[in-house]
Formats: sequence, structure tokens, C-alpha cells
Amino acid sequence: MSEQPAVTRRRQQDHSGQPRRIPRQQRGRERFEKILAVAAELIESRGSDGLKMSEIVEKAGLSFGALYQYFPDKSAIIRTLAERFNEEGRRCVEAELAKVAVAAALPGALANIVDEYYAFFRREPVMRDIWHATHTDKLLQQVDAEDMEFHAQAFLAVLVRFWPDRDRSELQAIARLTMQLLAAAVRYAVSLDEEEGGRTIALFKTMQVFDIGRLLR
Repeated sequence: MSEQPAVTRRRQQDHSGQPRRIPRQQRGRERFEKILAVAAELIESRGSDGLKMSEIVEKAGLSFGALYQYFPDKSAIIRTLAERFNEEGRRCVEAELAKVAVAAALPGALANIVDEYYAFFRREPVMRDIWHATHTDKLLQQVDAEDMEFHAQAFLAVLVRFWPDRDRSELQAIARLTMQLLAAAVRYAVSLDEEEGGRTIALFKTMQVFDIGRLLR
């Protein structure tokens, strides 16, 4: 039996869904970014399920060896794109929560976060596709869970600041549930046409303000 090529052996040994390495040199960074840009274009046109490493190689003008030098498989590429989008979302949430100086401003901050997330996913079809793919991809579920926990902990810090005497486990449950419901509402809204999605988001904001106010009074 012939020996497997070295590239194939390396791919079989690494299925962590992580980039093999983040390049430091400019040429390597340019290749890394080119791969991600091409992958994003392909996902936008065909969906993440239709993403093929061979097409990335062709459109990026790279060899398979150069591609696998950075990403062991397409899951690693999709995960890297998802984490980049998540970083942008985290900055949005942190910025809104940082503005909350009094407890009464909390519902408004949450409403702004909903609006920002909804607008973000409306203008980013790649992330919208990746978000939908999360239902069947365990690696993406892990990324999503980590992102949800980040938001929940950021929200929890605000709740503890305004309600220091409340049971922390209760506040933590409120923080986690709030962020999960927010994400679920946005995911549902972006699956609708823009007009109906906008109405859904407006309705959810009204419901959320009522619920968070009732829970925390």
C-alpha cells in the first residue's frame, strides 16, 4: 500500500476546528486573509455547506499545501470567520453596557443591542449562514456557547452592580436567559423578510423591556 502524502496525514491528525497557526510575517498574513476573504465570498454565494477547499485553492491562487499550512479543514475556516464576527458583536455589547449609568437605562441598552445585532446580521449574509449552520455543527455550537457566555457574564456584571444584594445565582440565570432570548429573537427575525423581521424585533424589544423590568424590580 502506498504511503499517504504528508499533507493528508497532517489533516487527519488535526480536526480541532482551529487554524493550524496564525501567521506573523506579512506575506503569511496576506495569504491568511486572502483565504478567509475567498471563503466568505463562496459562503455568501453557495452557503457554508457548499464550501470546498478545492475552490478556495483555485480562487485564492494558492496550492493545497499553502492552504493546509494555515487551515486543516473547512471547519477551521468557518470557525475563524465566526469568531471574527463574534468579536465585533462583543464590542457592540460591551460599548452599550458601558453606557449604563443607572438601572433605569438597562432596558434601553438591551433594546440597542437587539437593534445592533439585527442590523449586523441583515448586512452580513456570511454570518447569517454560519449562524444557521450552528444547529448541526458541534464546533460551531461550542463557539456559539462561548460567545453566549461572554455576553451573559458582561450583562451579569451590570446586574450585580445595580442589585448587589440579590442572589448571584439568580442574577446569573437572568443574565444567561436574557442573552439567549435576545439571540433567538434575532435569529428568528433575520429568517423573515426585512419588513416582517423589523416588526418582530420591535415586538420583542417591547416584551423584553417588560420582562426584565418585572424580574429586577
